[in-house]
Amino acid sequence: MQERWSQRHHDEIKTMLEHSHFLQHRILERIDTMSAELDRLTASVAKLTTAEKSLVALVAGLAELIRNNASDPAALNKLADDIDADSKEITDAVAANTPAAPPAEPPVEPAA
Repeated sequence: MQERWSQRHHDEIKTMLEHSHFLQHRILERIDTMSAELDRLTASVAKLTTAEKSLVALVAGLAELIRNNASDPAALNKLADDIDADSKEITDAVAANTPAAPPAEPPVEPAA
């Protein structure tokens, strides 16, 4: 009788250990996935930061470019064309990276 109990006890422990091993493996897989997602997110933030700094530098330099070319209409027109081109590129980038707004919920009518 003692021998059967020991074997059953051994089998239960083995089953619990196998389940624990399975769960540990799943946790490690999820950690790897989260790590990759964090790396991808970090890279995206770095790109946005670089783009933001470039945009700030562009805007900061505009006033100086206008002042330096105030007496040259051709240079001012070229500057305006460059700004138009840059504005379109910036607008396209913002539109491409802005999630769509969720649909508006219909108004709730008060109960009569």
